[in-house]
Amino acid sequence: MKTLYIDCGMGVAGDMLTGALLDLLDEHGQTEFLNEINEALAGKAVVTAERETKCGVKGLHVHVTIDGEEEGHEHHHHDGGHHHHHHNGIKEIRELIDAMPLSETVRYNARKIFDGIAEAEAEVHGQDMEHIHFHEVGTIDAVADVVGVCLLMEKLAPEDVICSPINVGGGTVKCAHGILPVPAPATEILLRGLPWYEGEIKAELCTPTGAALVLWFVNEFDSVPMMTVERTGYGMGTKEFERLNAVRVLLGERSDEREFLTELSCNLDDMTGEEIGFAMERLLEAGALDVWTTAIGMKKNRPGVMLSVLCRGDQENDLTRCLFRHTTTLGVRCKNAVRRTLERSFRKAETPWGEVTVKQAEGWGVKREKPEYEDLAKIAREQGLSLREVKEQIK
Repeated sequence: MKTLYIDCGMGVAGDMLTGALLDLLDEHGQTEFLNEINEALAGKAVVTAERETKCGVKGLHVHVTIDGEEEGHEHHHHDGGHHHHHHNGIKEIRELIDAMPLSETVRYNARKIFDGIAEAEAEVHGQDMEHIHFHEVGTIDAVADVVGVCLLMEKLAPEDVICSPINVGGGTVKCAHGILPVPAPATEILLRGLPWYEGEIKAELCTPTGAALVLWFVNEFDSVPMMTVERTGYGMGTKEFERLNAVRVLLGERSDEREFLTELSCNLDDMTGEEIGFAMERLLEAGALDVWTTAIGMKKNRPGVMLSVLCRGDQENDLTRCLFRHTTTLGVRCKNAVRRTLERSFRKAETPWGEVTVKQAEGWGVKREKPEYEDLAKIAREQGLSLREVKEQIK
């Protein structure tokens, strides 16, 4: 499964997330994105990306300029340094987004994200969201960030998005209404139900825009899953701290299947091969996921066989009874097991003699497929062919 992991150990802001996702694209993809977002903004702002090195790590710093001057940008937008605020309402922002020459998916996501911010601001101020005017996040640079992230998510198309718990920073933040605690009230509302914590750095690390983007796109909050990472991106922040001020993203493949199973086993030294084979048949008929034998050496130097059974937890008792009934063992060992699998699917393939089913498996950076044996064997018997000859005719 194509998985995107967002590391918010230094918080999250719209410009930083934009830079991190953009850093996942190759040079051609980055140029294409910048052309598209700037065309969508229609001269109201210009988005550029600059490669920077912080704490010895390279990443992208996204800039939004209006009339040739860069905004105070929303990662540190509460410092009172803005000169280009446009106090737009949600209606004006929706109209601006709807006019952009982008896919309906991008426009829909952007509208919903701004609706979430408007609802949070409305709750803070005790007003209807339609009457809210965004002092901090309603400016064109925030629109550029939100639309930019939505466009990049469409380009990257992850099947699953996972995020770390969010470091919101600490201390206080200066905004249009005065000095407020971190996280700012609207940010705190957006983060409700999500895992966040106050870090050692006394600054606002998570902005309303960043919180709204994470809330909309993330499916799960957890540590980095077991995955095959293919690309890493860093989106740099403006402020300088002792720690790397960046959002890190990881893009790769992980298996969606993780099963907690039970493995049963017993040692046998007084059964014939036919008897063991019969026991294996009964175990499979009883629902075992897998049954196998291993040659072992037992006490008094006797050769033996270890019979092993893989099953789900609720099958343990029934399959233990089956082992005792069909083998000579006096004891059955039991241990927990975790099974990770590739995602499996099936497709139909054509041959000159009819269809065969092909099993497909994908994940963990690999992809493979194999025709079903019974379908091949049926055609081979009917046509007097070998299995290989049938396989060679699969289209």
